[in-house]
Amino acid sequence: MAAYEESGPLINGLLSQVPDIDPAETAEWVESLDGLIEEAGGPRARYILLNLLKRARERSVTIPNPVTTPYVNTIGVHDEPYFPGDEVMERRYRSWIRWNAAVLVTRAQRPEIGVGGHISSYASVSTLYEVGLNHFFRGKDHPGGGDSVYFQGHASPGVYARALLEGRLTEDQLDGFRQEHSHGGFGKGLPSYPHPRQMPGFWEFPTVSMGLGPASAIYQAWTNKYLHNRGIKDTSQQDVWAFLGDGEMDEPESRGMLQLAAQQQLDNLTFVVNANLQRLDGPVRGNGKIIQELEAFFKGAGWNVIKVVWGREWDALLNADKDRALVNLMNVTPDGDYQTYKANDGAFVRENFFNRDPRTKKLVENMTDDEIWALKRGGHDYRKIYAAYSAARAHTGQPTVIIAKTIKGYGLGSGFAGRNSTHQKKKVALDELKVLRDSLNIPITDEQLEANPYLPPYYNPGPEAPEVQYMLDRRAKLGGFVPERRDNFTGLQLPADKAYDVIKRGSGQQEVASTMAFVRLLKELIKDKEFGKRIVPIIPDEARTFGLDAIFPSAKIFNTLGQNYMAVDRDLMLSYKESESGQIMHTGINEAGSAAAFQAVGTSYATHGQALVPFYIFYSMFGFQRTGDQFWAAGDQLTRGFIIGATAGRTTLTGEGLQHADGHSPLIAGTNTAIVQYDPAYGYEIAHIVQDGIKRMYGDGSDGRDQNVMYYLTVYNEPMVQPVEPADVDVEGILRGIHRVSAAEGEGPRANILASGVGVPWALEAQELLRNDWGVQADVYSVTSWNELRRDGLAADQHNFLHPEQPAREAYLTAKLKDAQGPFIATSDFDHLVQDQVRQWIPGDYAVLGADGFGFSDTRAAARRYFKIDGPSVVVRTLQELARRGEVSPDLQAQAIAKYDLHNVNAGTSGAVGGDS
Repeated sequence: MAAYEESGPLINGLLSQVPDIDPAETAEWVESLDGLIEEAGGPRARYILLNLLKRARERSVTIPNPVTTPYVNTIGVHDEPYFPGDEVMERRYRSWIRWNAAVLVTRAQRPEIGVGGHISSYASVSTLYEVGLNHFFRGKDHPGGGDSVYFQGHASPGVYARALLEGRLTEDQLDGFRQEHSHGGFGKGLPSYPHPRQMPGFWEFPTVSMGLGPASAIYQAWTNKYLHNRGIKDTSQQDVWAFLGDGEMDEPESRGMLQLAAQQQLDNLTFVVNANLQRLDGPVRGNGKIIQELEAFFKGAGWNVIKVVWGREWDALLNADKDRALVNLMNVTPDGDYQTYKANDGAFVRENFFNRDPRTKKLVENMTDDEIWALKRGGHDYRKIYAAYSAARAHTGQPTVIIAKTIKGYGLGSGFAGRNSTHQKKKVALDELKVLRDSLNIPITDEQLEANPYLPPYYNPGPEAPEVQYMLDRRAKLGGFVPERRDNFTGLQLPADKAYDVIKRGSGQQEVASTMAFVRLLKELIKDKEFGKRIVPIIPDEARTFGLDAIFPSAKIFNTLGQNYMAVDRDLMLSYKESESGQIMHTGINEAGSAAAFQAVGTSYATHGQALVPFYIFYSMFGFQRTGDQFWAAGDQLTRGFIIGATAGRTTLTGEGLQHADGHSPLIAGTNTAIVQYDPAYGYEIAHIVQDGIKRMYGDGSDGRDQNVMYYLTVYNEPMVQPVEPADVDVEGILRGIHRVSAAEGEGPRANILASGVGVPWALEAQELLRNDWGVQADVYSVTSWNELRRDGLAADQHNFLHPEQPAREAYLTAKLKDAQGPFIATSDFDHLVQDQVRQWIPGDYAVLGADGFGFSDTRAAARRYFKIDGPSVVVRTLQELARRGEVSPDLQAQAIAKYDLHNVNAGTSGAVGGDS
C-alpha cells in the first residue's frame, strides 16, 4: 500500500497533516477494518464504525463531520452517461453564438451610442446554457409542460445571440441592444437584462437584481408542487433551473431560503452555479475556495451537491495520480491562484501549479505548454455538464445544486479571461476580434473586420444551414423556444356581486378593525365554488394577528409532505392543520420568502396558463420597506394579485414601537408603477376595491385597463364600528381615490377635511368639534388613494403639456373638489408627504397634517396627539387656515390649543383600545 501525504487543514474531515506516531498500529487497525468488510460486508462495517464513533463521543473524542469532498468532479468518468448529441455540430453553432454575443455588445459601444453591456459573463456560462437548451430545457409545447429557466442577467447578450440564429430576433433588433425607445420606437430595441415587462413575449423571469433569482426560483418550484398537489395542473414533468453566479451567492437572499427547498423536498429544482471565481471587481474568494464553501453550505442545508470542476482533458492525469498528489494540489490551491493561471499561459501554469510537487511535475513532463493550457475547466465541457444535468434530473427527494467551474471571459483572449476588469470591459478591440474569430473559426475576413472596427459583422448562415436546422430540431423536440413567455391563461369565473355584501352591511354595534373586515371578505371569496380554489393566501408568521387562523382547519396549510405529527391544538376548533393539498402558503417568519411566493403565484397565469389569485397579507411595516426590491421584480415579471399591508399606520400599533410603525409604505409603493395603492377606511370601500381588482386583473380585459398590476391595500388593527354602505355610495370615487363620506350641515364658515384609512374617524371627530365648538361647517372626504389621485393628476398635466392643441384635461381630484368652499385640510396615519403629493391639484388653500419620523410605543391617543393628527389637531389646523383667509378671528387658534390642551400628549382621546398586534 503506497504511503502518501495530503497537506491542508481538512481532507474529508481528517487532520491529515498530523504526523502518524505509530504507523504499524495504524496499519493494524486499517487491516482489521478491511477484514471486517470482507467477512461481514459493508452494512455491518458501517454499523461497527458508527458505534465506535458513538463511544468516541461518549469518551470526549470527537471527529469533524466531513462537509466537503476533494476538489474534483462528483461524477467519475466511468459513471458519465453517453452524450447523445452531435458535439461537433453543437460546438460549431455555439461558437457562432459566442461571436455574435461579443459583437452585439461591441456594436452597442459605437461612438454615437455607447450604452455599455457585458461580454464576459456569457463567455463563462455558454456551455452551461447550450447543454440545457439542446438536451434538457423543455419548452411550453412539451407534452409535460415547459421548464422555468432563470438566466443570469449579465449573460443576456448570449441569449439574444442564440435567438438571432433561431430566427426569433433580427440583426436590427440586436443593434438596438439597450436602446429600447431610441432604436425605432419601443419594442424595436432590446432591454439590457431579462425584463419581462419590457419584452413580454420573450423573457419570463427578471434576475439581474442579484439574489432575487435564487429566491424566486425556490418559490417557483414550490408553487409548481402547489399547482400539482391541488389538482389545478400536472406539473410533474416541469423543472425549475436557476443559473447563478458564485459572487451572487454572497447575497443573503441567495442562501437564506435554501432550507425551504430541502424541507419541502423540491426535487423539481436545480441551481446551476457558474463558479468563474470572480465578482464584478475581483475574486469571490481569493484566499479561499468558493466551490468548497458552497458545497458545504448546500450540503448543510440538505441539498444534493454535484461539482463539475475539471474537463475531460484532466481525466487521464487524475487516473495516473496514484499518490493523489494532483488532487492534493487541487485541494490546497486558492481561488486567487486559479484565476491568475487563466490570465496567463501554459508555461505559467506548468511552473506555478504542476511544478510545486515533483510527482505532479512528472505527470505533465511529456505535455507541451499548449496541451497544459488546453486543460479545460468542467463548466466548459459538454460531456461533464450533460452528466451533471442528467444526474440532477434523475435525483429525487432533494433539490440539486450543480457547481460548475468556469472562466470569466473564456475564449475572449488574454485581455478578458480571468482579469479583474473583465466584467467592466464593454467591447472587443480589433486585434482581439481577430484572435476571437480565429479561435471560434468564424468565416469573416480581416477586411470585413477592418472596414469599421466599431461595427464588426454578425455571423448568421441562415435557417437552411445544417447547424441551425439541428439547433431548431433540438428545440422542437423539447417543446419550443426557451425563454418564451405566454399569457393566454384559462379564464376564471369571477365571484358574483353578493360575495362582497358581507362587509357592505357594516358591523352593527360591534367594533371591527378594517383588517378583520378584509378577512371576512377573504373568507367569503374562498367559499366561492369556482373562484375560491384559485385564491392563495400567503402569510408570514402572523396569521393569528390578522385573524386568519380561522381558515386553518378548512383551507389548510400547504406542505408537500403533509402533516406527520400530532398537532398540540388538534382538539381546538381553530387547530393548525397542514396538508399536501393545503390552500394556504404559510411561510414562517420570512417576508422575503413570502414576496417570492407572491411573485411565483401571481405569474402562474403566464408561467402555467392557470391563474392563481395571491393575497399576500403581512405586517405592514415589514412589507414594502423590507422587500421593496422584490415587489419591483414582481412588477417587472407582470405579477398580478393583492398585497395587504395589515396593522398599518404609524399610531395604530399600541405598544409595538419604532420598527413596527409604518408611516411611509404608500410612498414606497407609489414609486412602483405596477402598484395600485389604496388606504381604505371602511369595509364597504374594501369590498369595491377588491372586486375592482379581481375584475381588472382576472377579467377579460374589455375595459382597456392594464391588467398587469398589483393592488396594495393598507388596513388597520384598530377596532371601530363599520358603517353600512350608503345607498348613494360613490363607487367611482372610491375606486378613483376620493369620495365624500359626510357633508356639513348648517351655517357658518366652511372647510373640507380630507383623510384616509384610520384617519377618517378622527376627521369625523374634528367635523363634530368644529361644528359644536366653533361654528365651522366641514365636509369630510375619504381619500381611498392619494397615489392614484396623484397619478391621475400627473397624467392630466402631461397631456396638457404635450397637446396644447387639444382641450385641456382636468385632474379628477380638481373636478371633485372645485365646487367645495373653504380651505382643505388633509390628514392620515402616514407621513406628511403622503398627503402632500396631491397639493398641486387641490383647487384652493391646502394644509397638511402627518405622522413624520419614527414611531414609538404608546397608546393610540397619545401617539396621535404627539404627531398632531388627532381630531383636535385637525380642528386647530382648520381654524388656522380659516383665520389666515380672514373667515374667523385669529384668536380662535390659540383658544382651541388651550381648550384641547394640544401640547399635552396625555390629553389626547382620539383612539380606541384593543386590536391584535
